[in-house]
Amino acid sequence: MADQMVWARPAAADEWLRDARRARTLSLATLAWLGVESVLGLAAGLGSHSVALIGWGVSSLVEALASLIVVWRFTGARTHSADAEDKARKAVAVSFWLLAPYLLVHVAHDLEAGHRAAPSVLGIVVTSVSLVSMPLLGLAKRRLGARLRSAATSGEGTQNLLCALLAAGVLAGLGLNGVGCWWADPVMAVLLAAVAVREGRKAWRGHACCH
Repeated sequence: MADQMVWARPAAADEWLRDARRARTLSLATLAWLGVESVLGLAAGLGSHSVALIGWGVSSLVEALASLIVVWRFTGARTHSADAEDKARKAVAVSFWLLAPYLLVHVAHDLEAGHRAAPSVLGIVVTSVSLVSMPLLGLAKRRLGARLRSAATSGEGTQNLLCALLAAGVLAGLGLNGVGCWWADPVMAVLLAAVAVREGRKAWRGHACCH
């Protein structure tokens, strides 16, 4: 029964399928950008000892996992499977939870080692691009998720919106580091970990469509 078309459709069948294809296409496009974003973010973070930038780069990999999950969910026979949606929703929730422990461990290590973040032009450029582009992707996916009644799609959209918030926070942290407020970078990383745990809990419970 799980593999049958039991998923409630808010619109006509052909419109629902078009939305499903749009969701998959957006996820594929996001996946391509996140590959670039994560590499540049990690390079900038490692070069400047910025735990927030490194965490942001890793969060891009986590977002990429969520995009892969949505692509998987809307490919082939799984497109009409309620069981596939349930699995995808829970997998997206787990992808949120993967980020939090990494951030906390990295913050603790950097504080113990006495690392202080340095200014990073590359980090500023990459996070600025994401600050502009990710809200557009995130809002589009959340609208599609609501129409498809797909918490997995909405959850991925929420991760994109989080990415934009992270980018804003990292930019603020880099700016504050430049005026001697070294604590801004690790504080931002800890806040990101808390948000990831909260959003993962919502996605697991299937509330991602209802933020």
